Amino acid sequence: MAATVVSKEVHPETVAKVTGFIMNCGGGPIVPEKYQGEGFSSDLIRSLLKVQHIHRGRVTCIFTVKPYVCNAYNTFHGGAVGSIAEMVAIACARTVVNKDKELFLGELSVSYLAAAVSQAEVIVDASVVRSGRNLTVVAIEFKLKDSERLNYLCRATFYNMPVASL
Repeated sequence: MAATVVSKEVHPETVAKVTGFIMNCGGGPIVPEKYQGEGFSSDLIRSLLKVQHIHRGRVTCIFTVKPYVCNAYNTFHGGAVGSIAEMVAIACARTVVNKDKELFLGELSVSYLAAAVSQAEVIVDASVVRSGRNLTVVAIEFKLKDSERLNYLCRATFYNMPVASL
């Protein structure tokens, strides 16, 4: 890990405050090497999901917000929301896009409407909004299972590209 370079123009008290803030937000500890392998975070996120329904143009999953995907406020981390949204959107798009086309994620937007607390059960519902020859758009909703309150709203745009033949 590279050493931190601090400008001589910054007062040492400011450096201490910024360092303390980053450490308190979880940005300081070193991640052990065994958790840095390729695909580890995908496996971690995938282990949360349980598929409920798969239909053409629609996929529904459920998961429980575990402590390891929570932020400092004990709510579902925004990066985990994006990871699950991408995974479920790809699965949903695959129900309408042929295997002979590769999917390329062009855009993923996430609206954070309300936080899901630790141990909450969340339903993820993805549906294809539009699918054409070159483009597929998927809408993803995250709702609490007990109240059906909408927590996160996502939209993924995929470019459908033919698989290269070499």
